[in-house]
Amino acid sequence: MTDLISAGGRRRLQEEFDHLWTVERPKVVQGVADAAAEGDRSENAEYIYGKKRLREIDRKLKHLGRRLKVLKVAAPPANPTVVSFGCWVAYEDEEGDERCYQLVGPDEFDVGEGKISIDSPVGKALLGRRVDDEVTIRRPAGELTVTIVGISARRPG
Repeated sequence: MTDLISAGGRRRLQEEFDHLWTVERPKVVQGVADAAAEGDRSENAEYIYGKKRLREIDRKLKHLGRRLKVLKVAAPPANPTVVSFGCWVAYEDEEGDERCYQLVGPDEFDVGEGKISIDSPVGKALLGRRVDDEVTIRRPAGELTVTIVGISARRPG
């Protein structure tokens, strides 16, 4: 797994960590304490659910804490000529359909936002390529051949 992340991606992970630690966890801990004070814990749904939710929060905090320690913030090159981390890449497929994605780290990918991981099959296929390069992307649905039509440091449009 790649340890690169954008500054915005790192900030979002830190905000999630801080929210879980300072807001969510204390609220759940208080709920568990209140439920425990009611007596029989074996049939107390609030207590059982609270303990389960607390384990989920602690697991997420542990994961985020480990990732935040090793992540390295990287910015895209100012005028990229080669596809690299942080770049926006536009490509055209065999039918003439154009797509545009930003290559980001695995901790911040969001296909709906146009952000794909550099560790994904598409990301790996595009890395190191230039405008007009023909690229074969291996997918579960079969191979797709695309042509890179643009590379930029900022989202086009």
